[in-house]
Amino acid sequence: MRMGAVIGTVTLKSVHPIMAGSRWLIVQPMSLAALKKSVASGEPAGDGEDLVVYDELGAGIGQMIAFSEGGEAAAPFYPHKKPIDAFCGILLDKVVLEV
Repeated sequence: MRMGAVIGTVTLKSVHPIMAGSRWLIVQPMSLAALKKSVASGEPAGDGEDLVVYDELGAGIGQMIAFSEGGEAAAPFYPHKKPIDAFCGILLDKVVLEV
């Protein structure tokens, strides 16, 4: 899993029937340096390349999340096949970083 900051949402005009009702976020992943900066300032700010993440938890813009990618992202839907590359698995309320 990786951590990231939600910076937006995606709105679709039409969607494949197996994805009806799904919610999509635009997330900016965080490196360790960005995570340290975010914890110190209290403002989530990623520094990675933006990606689209499937969300069932209701994450909001400006919130920190943890997300899985690849095969792990599709695992919650097993045995159904869904074209998911990234899945929001955790809403982070507080992050404590010990270095």
